Amino acid sequence: MASVASPVIFKEFCPLYYLLNAIPTKVQKGFRSIVVYLTALDTNGDYIAVGSSIGMLYLYCRHLNQMKKYNFEGKCESITFVKLLSCFDDLVAIGTASGRVAVFQLVSSLPGRNKQLRRFDVAGIHKSSITALAWSPNGMKLFSGDDKGKIVYSALDLDQGICNSSLVLEEPSSIVQLDYNQKVLLVSTLQRTLLFYTEEKSVKQVGTQPRK
Repeated sequence: MASVASPVIFKEFCPLYYLLNAIPTKVQKGFRSIVVYLTALDTNGDYIAVGSSIGMLYLYCRHLNQMKKYNFEGKCESITFVKLLSCFDDLVAIGTASGRVAVFQLVSSLPGRNKQLRRFDVAGIHKSSITALAWSPNGMKLFSGDDKGKIVYSALDLDQGICNSSLVLEEPSSIVQLDYNQKVLLVSTLQRTLLFYTEEKSVKQVGTQPRK
C-alpha cells in the first residue's frame, strides 16, 4: 500500500529585526540626508550579505551575531549583486551599477584560515550594471555578467593576492543568471539559455526557440 504524503505546511517567519536594526535607514552626506535602500541579498550557513544603494555591503555573521561593513572607495553607487562562498576561506563578491566588481577575502578566527582582510578588483572590463555573479566551488574562479551581455572570467590566486580578468563571452542581451560547475558555465539572458564550455571555449544553446 502506497504511503500517503504528508501535507506541505507553509510557515510565515517574522522579519529579521536584529539584522534590519543594524542597517541605517538614512545617512548624512554633507547637508543632505540620503535614504538607504536594500538592493541585493545572499545568504549561506555563516553569513547574510545585504547590498545597499549607498555602496555599502552589510555582512552579518550568524555565528557571532555581529554586523560588519565593507564598501568601495570613492563614488558611492548602488550595489546590484552580491555572492557569498564558503570554501577554505570565506569570500564575498560584489557588483555595482557602474560595472565595478570586487572580492573580499574575509578574516576567520579558525586556525589555518585567513587572518587579514584582503580585496581583489576586477579591473575595467564591465562598463554597465552587474546583473549576475557565480563562483567555482574552490573560490579560484569568478564569473560576472552585466546588463549589456558581457561575461567576464576572473582567476583568483588567494595565496599570491592576484586577480586576472578577461572577457570570455558577449551576448546581445542582458545576463540574468550565471551558474558554474565542472568547467561548464550556465548562462541565461533575456533571449536564451546556453552552456559555455570554458576549456573548449564553445557554446551550446539550451532549446531552439528564442525567448519572447
